[in-house]
Amino acid sequence: MRIVFGLVLLAGLALAGFAVYMAQNYISSYQVALDQARNNSAAAVPVHEVYVATRKIDHGEVIKSEDMALLPWPRQTLPEAYFDQANPLNANGALPRVALRPIEKHEAFMPAKVSEPGADAGLTSRLAPGQRAFAIKVDVASGVSGFLRPGDRVDVYWTGRVNRSGDVTRLIETGVLLIAIDQDAQTRSSGTTIARTVTVSADPQQVAALAQAQSTGRLSLSLMGRGDDTVAEVIEVDQRSLLGLGELQVAPEVQQNEICTIRTRRGGEVVEVPIPCTN
Repeated sequence: MRIVFGLVLLAGLALAGFAVYMAQNYISSYQVALDQARNNSAAAVPVHEVYVATRKIDHGEVIKSEDMALLPWPRQTLPEAYFDQANPLNANGALPRVALRPIEKHEAFMPAKVSEPGADAGLTSRLAPGQRAFAIKVDVASGVSGFLRPGDRVDVYWTGRVNRSGDVTRLIETGVLLIAIDQDAQTRSSGTTIARTVTVSADPQQVAALAQAQSTGRLSLSLMGRGDDTVAEVIEVDQRSLLGLGELQVAPEVQQNEICTIRTRRGGEVVEVPIPCTN
């Protein structure tokens, strides 16, 4: 009986060992197949490692080492400018960079989205070469009811009085870039905000025109759609054209003949005598 029990035990151990051996072979073959599939996939889609954000980064935040990581990115969808091992985001010994706009998690870092090493995220970082920041006073009506956001583009209209022709509204600038609303330069905000001032990016000639227009009349903004790169034509509307009354006919002045006289005294009486005018 003991011999039979021993034989059964040995057979069970042999079967268990054979099962473990077969399982190891199956796992090894599966791992090899998986590695081959990964290699084939990497060979089919060329990738390049670039620095991406490991968390959501808000505008103005300092980008730290733990906020970035090198991850493979398909070469066909690489942005025009990016950071990689050859061009690191934060080089050793360099000052940290600051986010110039909100950056989502796993979004690739690009030079347009971060500041230069050690620079801040103020308005100066949003101004292109040759551009200046100019503030325009607005209210709930002229400011598009609070739907303006930094990064939007607007047309600027001037309303004022020209000579004796009445009030005139004229388009003076088109496609002007907004870079701040009141004291906020964030590109994303929840809800609407009734602004009192908006800051635009303009060249010196545009700044002079906007300053003159703001001091002589009232400015209104018209929001442009995203991706709209059309340039509006010259637009001018006055009261008469608005009501379809046509141009105001000004009656010509009738020139009256000038009469020249001299005064002479005859006794106690003063008499005016007409004479030819010499001038």
